Amino acid sequence: MEMTFGDILKEYLSERAMTQTEFANSIGVKQSQVSEWLSGKAKPSYDILKRMALECGISADYFLGIIDEPKSFK
Repeated sequence: MEMTFGDILKEYLSERAMTQTEFANSIGVKQSQVSEWLSGKAKPSYDILKRMALECGISADYFLGIIDEPKSFK
C-alpha cells in the first residue's frame, strides 16, 4: 500500500521526536495546518513543500512518496 503524505509526515516527525508545533514553527506555518496534513484533510502548497524540503535538508521527493528514504542535501 502506498503511503499518503500524512503517513510520510507522521513517520518523519516520529523518527525525529518532533511535535507538530515544532515542525510548524520551523517551516513558518500554523500547527493547525500540520494537523490537517497529518489527517489527510489538506496538503501543502508547492511553496510550503519547497520550504519543508529546504528547512529539513532533504529532497521533496521523500515527502511526495517518490523515494523511501530521505536524501540529505545539507
